[in-house]
Amino acid sequence: MTIGEKVSYIKGLAEGLALDETTKEGKVLAAIVDVLGDIAENLAEVDEELDDVADVMTDLEESVTDLEDEVYGIDEDYDEDYDDDDFDEELDEMYETTCPKCGNTIRFDYDQAANEQLDCPNCGAHLEFSLDDDDAE
Repeated sequence: MTIGEKVSYIKGLAEGLALDETTKEGKVLAAIVDVLGDIAENLAEVDEELDDVADVMTDLEESVTDLEDEVYGIDEDYDEDYDDDDFDEELDEMYETTCPKCGNTIRFDYDQAANEQLDCPNCGAHLEFSLDDDDAE
């Protein structure tokens, strides 16, 4: 039973009592029932507006998701297409060099290697190399 239905039931009970609205008690009860009716109407309007807001939020969430997919190039089937072999291929694309200053072994990927320079994360020494060689320095 909704609040509006409950208020209607209370109104029916009050009318069934045949309250005399000229008395103090009758005036108070009639005013209370009237206020309850107003509250029930306002709550019904708020519920309708909340439903509208929820619909707009759902549409907005879908639009943002679509926008993220477009901007970041997220493929919905990414998880299904990704397998362990892809991870192994990525590891094969890693390069390794030893810092001549501190002897630290540094691993880096192709994008970092394409810059042909790198700073040692251990000592900060600046390393330069070329991808034309078989081995990275």
